[in-house]
Amino acid sequence: MCGLLGLLTTDGTSDDAVARVDAAMHCLRHRGPDEHGTWHDDDLIFGFNRLSIIDIEHSHQPLRWGPPENPERYALTFNGEIYNYLEIRAELAKDHDAQFRTEGDSEAIVAAFHYWGADAVCRLRGMFAFAVWDTETRELFVARDPFGIKPLFIATGAAGTAFGSEKKSLLELADVIGIDTDLDPRATEHYTVLQYVPEPETLHAEIRRLESGCYARLTPGKAPETTRYFTPTFPAVPFAPGSEASRYREIAEALEDSVAKHMRADVTVGSFLSGGIDSTAIAALAMRHNPNLITFTTGFEREGYSEVDVAAESAAAIGARHVVKVVSPAEFAAAIPEIIWYLDDPVADPALVPLWFVAKEARKHVKVVLSGEGADELFGGYTIYREPLSLKPFDYLPAPLRKAARKLSERIPDGTRGKSLLSRGSMTLEERYYGNARSFNDAQLRAVLRDFRPEWTHQDVTAPIYAQSRDWDPVARMQHLDLFTWLRGDILVKADKMTMANSLELRVPFLDPEVFDVASRVPLDQKITKTTTKYALRQALEGIVPPHVLHRAKLGFPVPLRHWLAGTELFDWAHQQIAESGTDHIFDKAAVTRMLNEHRAGTSDHSRRLWTVLCFMVWHGIFVEKRIVPQIQEPVYPVSL
Repeated sequence: MCGLLGLLTTDGTSDDAVARVDAAMHCLRHRGPDEHGTWHDDDLIFGFNRLSIIDIEHSHQPLRWGPPENPERYALTFNGEIYNYLEIRAELAKDHDAQFRTEGDSEAIVAAFHYWGADAVCRLRGMFAFAVWDTETRELFVARDPFGIKPLFIATGAAGTAFGSEKKSLLELADVIGIDTDLDPRATEHYTVLQYVPEPETLHAEIRRLESGCYARLTPGKAPETTRYFTPTFPAVPFAPGSEASRYREIAEALEDSVAKHMRADVTVGSFLSGGIDSTAIAALAMRHNPNLITFTTGFEREGYSEVDVAAESAAAIGARHVVKVVSPAEFAAAIPEIIWYLDDPVADPALVPLWFVAKEARKHVKVVLSGEGADELFGGYTIYREPLSLKPFDYLPAPLRKAARKLSERIPDGTRGKSLLSRGSMTLEERYYGNARSFNDAQLRAVLRDFRPEWTHQDVTAPIYAQSRDWDPVARMQHLDLFTWLRGDILVKADKMTMANSLELRVPFLDPEVFDVASRVPLDQKITKTTTKYALRQALEGIVPPHVLHRAKLGFPVPLRHWLAGTELFDWAHQQIAESGTDHIFDKAAVTRMLNEHRAGTSDHSRRLWTVLCFMVWHGIFVEKRIVPQIQEPVYPVSL
């Protein structure tokens, strides 16, 4: 695990460029406090900060490896973990007589690349963003894991291509490679609607992300050539009569195998525990491999906004030691600038704040934690996935009647019972569903965003994804969309950024290729019913997850943002952010202030819209205006945790 940074030059490396990369690595210090360094040859500079998890003593980076005839042919820098590295090493040793000098997973990547080529990425079970430099062919190969658990930013200018784990490190090299740091107005509008910046965009126009499930080849002086190697599909296979038990067992066995492999580490592994079925299942299975497992949860000092009691009950039921962090409103507000600095681009999901706090608490005890991200997208866990059931009658309406229903819904006053159902029922799935984020509609956006462009809609992002799933059932299409939008744009960004901010590695056993293979074959009627979600998964976890959790509704880490923005906790803070922000050219600040006052008066709940704008304003204050300077602590964690 590390923070990586690289520079592939057009005209050769220089001492100044090496020094600039070395200095920019300071932006990634939290990702790897155990070891720091750079390596370069005539065309390429690698920088790394290492958080040592597997083979602590020997798997240093950049790692040099090669076949016997050229034992240092390749240089590798790698962020992530490969959980089946033992199996890969054994296979390569048997089939190709591959030689290894360490006990870690890094050599498994570069050796697999040597013998299997680009197909190696399809054989890796893990989370990764890595770069392999071939000193013979002078080609750089970079890749990212199938689901986008680990980030990789790329920017190409006249003087070369920079790539790294943090966008802020690329901004430090903007003048070196020759790129502008102008903001991207389309990405800004997408963020305001979706509450995150969708891949491959960032808020900086000339910095992009290598998308999940993709690799790219780079040579000096040329732009990256990108290839998608993983395209998720949901080939649902109906349960044959009498096969239910075996199919549920298949799910449980795949998940148990994944957890077992995710427990591979030379350091202590803990687990987040929110009180829901997903994290509880992971923790319960992890207990089978570490009876001394420590679990961690967080909550707030407000009734109805804490999973602490349920999580504690779950920890007691599985026999885990449990640690709780309760977050006060003052702590919440004070942490926002630092958190947004770590994010690189704003993510307007308030749940990332308690996640940052619980990660900070967990890092006092462990170096690795497991978590339950991905279960909802794979097994059909979001309540919104049941919407096609309630809207089914609209499918039988002729097109003219659906059009009439839409016009009728537009005339009905907001807040009237049935308006939302009529409106959504008259739309196609592609029109109405763009993920779990819900923020501004067009009218609201036009009021606050100065350069609102109605043609830049969510369908810019979703249409190409929906085109791949045209003949699937609606729930599978929603799951597929969420894999490419909400999961990798929000869920995995906050999971990676908030844990790595605290030099803590987070592992997500649900997002494993073998688990996905089983989940993708679950049919519609085993995902959602009229009364529940994730039906097959719940059946599979009977006897693993305590009964008080097994059929409990999903809550996650609820945040009392609506109350705090209207009350003394955050109203004054929000008002100050709006007043001091230099975003007048982007937002109508008077309109934003009116939203805040309406929210306080209780006439409208603007909490999500306000939070979206406020997060952007803080981000702009840090990265554009340089008005806000977060106090970022130097990591001082011991290697031995």
